[in-house]
Amino acid sequence: MKLLSTTALIILTALTSFAQGEKRWLKHEITTLSSTTMHGRGYVSKGGDKAAAYIQKKFREFGVKSIKADSSYYQPYSFSINTFPGTVYFKINKKELKPGPDYIVYAGSSPYKTEKIKLRKIDLKKVKDSVSWAMVKTQFRPDRAYFLKNSDTVSKYLKHSIRSFAKEFPDGLYILPKHGKLIWTANTDTVPATIVYVEDTVLPKRWIRNAAVTVETEYIPSFKSQNVIGVVPGTERPDSFIVFTAHYDHLGQMGRHTVFPGAHDNASGTALMMYMAKYFAAHPQRYSTVFIGFSGEEAGLLGSKHYVNNPLFQLDKIRFLVNLDMTGDATNGITVVNGTENEPEFAIMEEINKEKQYLPKLNKREKTSNSDHYHFAEKGVPAVFIFGNGTKGHYHDVFDVAKELSLENIDGLANMLISLTGRLSGQK
Repeated sequence: MKLLSTTALIILTALTSFAQGEKRWLKHEITTLSSTTMHGRGYVSKGGDKAAAYIQKKFREFGVKSIKADSSYYQPYSFSINTFPGTVYFKINKKELKPGPDYIVYAGSSPYKTEKIKLRKIDLKKVKDSVSWAMVKTQFRPDRAYFLKNSDTVSKYLKHSIRSFAKEFPDGLYILPKHGKLIWTANTDTVPATIVYVEDTVLPKRWIRNAAVTVETEYIPSFKSQNVIGVVPGTERPDSFIVFTAHYDHLGQMGRHTVFPGAHDNASGTALMMYMAKYFAAHPQRYSTVFIGFSGEEAGLLGSKHYVNNPLFQLDKIRFLVNLDMTGDATNGITVVNGTENEPEFAIMEEINKEKQYLPKLNKREKTSNSDHYHFAEKGVPAVFIFGNGTKGHYHDVFDVAKELSLENIDGLANMLISLTGRLSGQK
């Protein structure tokens, strides 16, 4: 019994060490991808290009092959984007606010600059239909600035999204107080107005009189970007594919000094995709395994859309696709989006997890269009999107940094995906 206990302890110690090694590797890659040197992996200071070059470098180091005849890992394409490479400054009354935590500029805003302008206050509390909203809009003048109190009522009753609401405003400056989390976006178009969302708890308690604002933008109608693609050829059926994808892009910068790091979204998924590439390069499967880092996801799933319209191999040769997005914490397990559309594969995941206890829970969710799996699924590819059910809600904000990620159970997710790949490709 003593010998058995000692042997079991050695095995347990080895497994624990292996798991910790995986986590350390993933933590390092997430930290690198979300560091300030990557500039938020967006559209300022070549942030996205630097991330793409880093992934390509890692593919080469792992021994992952190019899938293209010219040996390039890049699939170039372009799209329009509104960027914020210059000054972003906002002061209300005499209080200068901090971009990111205190306020965000709507990502489709036009440039604006004023050293001081009087604010006209309009309370939108009574706006509950399109007629009353149309009456309010008749008051707006392009040479004026407005503080719109209770602006959330317009969204509530008229069912406006942030993007559609922004299109309602003519030229001018509009300051909208918002209670709770501020979420930034990426926009492929612009609106005439300059819109600033302000966290209401940082606003002056007394009457809000004036503002000083500088917002410098640059609209790029043809921003050059790229997907990054590698393959490990299959040992027996190289023309059948299991694909791992993740978007490496994030929001970039709002001005010179405000970076949105995107550690959870989606340095974490990118790092896990890279780990799959590293593992399968050393352990080839019967089927070929493909690894795709998409850009343009935050701007509207643009990288994956470009890929499915310009595939580098036949889409109907894909046995299964796993899209990894926000996998930095699986304390409470994972959610498998499109699980209901792919019942046989989800059943295999459950079977593996029941046997190995990799994850505390696997949640199955219906079909959605909220990440890069979507365009593949629309083309008939068996595809799921996996995200971690974590404990912190940092998303599209300046607080999404590597040190906030627990990486709880992410080693289990990696091992479950390795087992799944083996099962799907008939590996013995």
